[in-house]
Amino acid sequence: MFLCRPRGRAVYAGLAIAVSILSGCSTGQIVARGASPLIDYGVVAMNRETDLELARASIPANLKMIEALLLADPGNVAYRLQAATGFYGYALGFVEADHPGRAIDLYRRAYDHARVALERAGMPQATLTGDAAAFGHALAALDVHAVPALFWTASSWAKLIELQLGDPARLAELPRVEALMRRVLDLDETYYHGGAHIFFGAYYGGRAPMFGGDFARSARHFDRAAELNQNHLLLVEVYRARYLLRQMGDRSAFHATLKRVLDAPTDSDPDLNLANALAKKEAAALLTEEEKLF
Repeated sequence: MFLCRPRGRAVYAGLAIAVSILSGCSTGQIVARGASPLIDYGVVAMNRETDLELARASIPANLKMIEALLLADPGNVAYRLQAATGFYGYALGFVEADHPGRAIDLYRRAYDHARVALERAGMPQATLTGDAAAFGHALAALDVHAVPALFWTASSWAKLIELQLGDPARLAELPRVEALMRRVLDLDETYYHGGAHIFFGAYYGGRAPMFGGDFARSARHFDRAAELNQNHLLLVEVYRARYLLRQMGDRSAFHATLKRVLDAPTDSDPDLNLANALAKKEAAALLTEEEKLF
């Protein structure tokens, strides 16, 4: 009997602690947080999808599910980042090419979710877009835990600028985007399959040298991204063709690069199935426009 008493007290103490913790959460928050494993599995399943039409039809419902969970638990950073990733990917893969106006709205939603996550990491909205010195200090103080929020804020912000190039105010925001993505490189260049390197490959490759482009620098970033993801992410080569090779006027390399994407195996990494199916789709579209582009 003596041996049982400490155990009972320990269990009672553990339950008391659990109740005190949960008492700070609403029922909705508890339910929302309990759904996290299912949401994670859903993300994996979607990334492994090979049927683009099935993915196109399924993603909106998944996004609304995450937003419903955020209504119950608005401070959930993991859900904020999943929403940002989902809205960005849906806009990029299924909307932008045919409906750029709608894509702007979707990228703005991705940005709004990502910047909430970034604020929780230590970069409030007022600092993100305010005084340059305060922005620089706050950015330097962020550590590796802020990398996902930095990356998705910068990625969605960059798309908002790209689709609104006629607005001078948007162009003036670009240095902030560059600074956020450079911090990602400093903290973790491997994040999202070398995504920051892909960004800078397009950033330096998509402009003529007289406007800040740097073809050699662009090529180095694309090469590093390909190295980091072991050439499994086909989007690297699609963007190399779309931005760098097109700007260089190298039609032969443009054509050969996109053909290699179309001929690449589809099962090199199951977790990139959807991304690579979309890359092949874009490669095919670019090849049909080759005559116009050159």
